[in-house]
Amino acid sequence: MKQALVDDTEDVSLDFGNEEELAFRKAKIRHPLATFFHLFFRVSAIVTYVCCDWFSRSFVGCFVTVLLLLSFDFWSVKNVTGRLMVGLRWWNQVDEDGRSHWVFEARKVSPDNVTATEAEARIFWLGLIICPMIWIVFFFSTLFSLKLKWLALVIAGISLQAANLYGYILCKMGGEGDISKVTASFLSQTVFQTVSY
Repeated sequence: MKQALVDDTEDVSLDFGNEEELAFRKAKIRHPLATFFHLFFRVSAIVTYVCCDWFSRSFVGCFVTVLLLLSFDFWSVKNVTGRLMVGLRWWNQVDEDGRSHWVFEARKVSPDNVTATEAEARIFWLGLIICPMIWIVFFFSTLFSLKLKWLALVIAGISLQAANLYGYILCKMGGEGDISKVTASFLSQTVFQTVSY
């Protein structure tokens, strides 16, 4: 009887998952420096624009400071934080014939290659979507208050932020050229994900 019990039991390995994957899921933010700078330049440009009249009466100084912060933000989001935080990147490439081609890439997800955490992705997309909306509010407030000298700066803010948003939406959707298809697909995915939670 005792022998039958020993024979019936086998060494069974219980697979609880890869330890690296579990550690990755626990790590809320894998790239804290990239996450910081993703928000720092954006928020600094907005705060500087709003508080500029309180700190300085120099229009040129404020204009240049905000424009530099917007430029730093555009560069860091396009070249660093998009790649690290969500695995997306985009750029323009000119071929031998002189024709311009836009290239949109997304990191391939594989079991060996871990992607960004949900917290990083959420921070990335919220920062990428909310800040252009704030600049659009600034556009209308500048237009209606007739502070037309600030209009060029606000348009630059909208342009730089919207360019990154457009590029990353195309990366996320696979580089499709038709924005209506991209928008419909993006909205349907968002609604599906919201309903599935």
